[in-house]
Amino acid sequence: MPESCGDHPVLACAERVTDELAAIATVPVELMSTSDKAAALLAVTEMTERAQALRLRLLAAADDVALEAGARDAGAWLAHHARDDRRDLQRELRLGSALAERWQRVGTALGSGGLNTAQADVIVRALDALPDAVPGEVVARAEEQLVAYAAEFGPRELRVLGRRILDVVAPEVAEAAEAKAVEAEERRAAETMSLTLTPYGDGTTRLHGLLPDATAHRLATYLDAFTSPRRTTVTAQGDEAEAGPLHRRRAQAFCALLEHLDPQELPAHGGDATTVIVTVTLDQLRSELATAGLISSDDLRLTAAEARRLACTANIVPTVLGSRSEVLDLGRSSRLFTPAQRKALRLRDRHCRADGCTIPATWCEAHHRQPWATGGRTDLDDGVLLCSFHHHRAHDPTYEMGGGADGRVAFHRRC
Repeated sequence: MPESCGDHPVLACAERVTDELAAIATVPVELMSTSDKAAALLAVTEMTERAQALRLRLLAAADDVALEAGARDAGAWLAHHARDDRRDLQRELRLGSALAERWQRVGTALGSGGLNTAQADVIVRALDALPDAVPGEVVARAEEQLVAYAAEFGPRELRVLGRRILDVVAPEVAEAAEAKAVEAEERRAAETMSLTLTPYGDGTTRLHGLLPDATAHRLATYLDAFTSPRRTTVTAQGDEAEAGPLHRRRAQAFCALLEHLDPQELPAHGGDATTVIVTVTLDQLRSELATAGLISSDDLRLTAAEARRLACTANIVPTVLGSRSEVLDLGRSSRLFTPAQRKALRLRDRHCRADGCTIPATWCEAHHRQPWATGGRTDLDDGVLLCSFHHHRAHDPTYEMGGGADGRVAFHRRC
């Protein structure tokens, strides 16, 4: 450590405080009265913050220390000699430099105990984020106002206030500044957004994405409509049960959202409307325990029951193969219920027709009472609205679907 040349007041103060702290290092605090503990906590916190403000000032003025020792900067020098975390000291160095070079009002308030280090850091970040076009006198008013707010609000609240500080000190320039900031955010979001699909080989695929806020909010709104928040789910026996965790309900809703997309409104893909083609033999289609394949994937399989369910609502083209794999029937998406039919079903059924279920019709899917694979017809008499949960149950081979009272649907586990 370098030796001191002279008895500077700052050094003398630091030495006195160090000596005083050393003198009480072993004094027990457990038996202090409640009021003394409270007062001591506040006093020590204020003392710590004032000492921290002094360290920030010293770091900002210690370029010569780093230069003499050949260190990268004062933060690196102090991290080495104090055996402290270099990243933390780099942040302190940046804050101390900002307070010394630009935001003196914040630095003065920090040194006098008017705010703490966390508040000072939030205020400096908010002021640094102001657009360059904001006039200097407006910036000065913003700094003054945020320092005043620090007497009442903590770092979290200050962060929010800092984002809207121009609305308070200069409403006339806030709108234009906000428009530029939002434009920059949207441009940055458009440049960085991504979406990846990673198959795990166990029947699941991880979806990972980075979306613009507006798009993410829109997606969340759509998913929340499908998840029917604040509602309970309904069991096969018609009993109400607690809804599953939100992350699982949103995943289910995402699947339902994709199935509700109108294929006719999607862009052409491969010269044709966007279509998924499923290959399945006639025996598999009629069987409860069978699988089907997608012609776009060599290793992706799904159950025949799932293929039958998707055929009710999605633009699925079932290619039915005979014993020699010749094409027996290339189903057409006209087997789907038309938009007009779906509207009529919503008017008629009002909600999911499963016993005990009250999910609104707008969140339901059209289902063939008699599967088209066994001769079912796509007409209103053969159609019924089911929510996503009960539509999956209708195509689950472990359950039997029967007619209930007043055209409702009842499910029973097969023996």
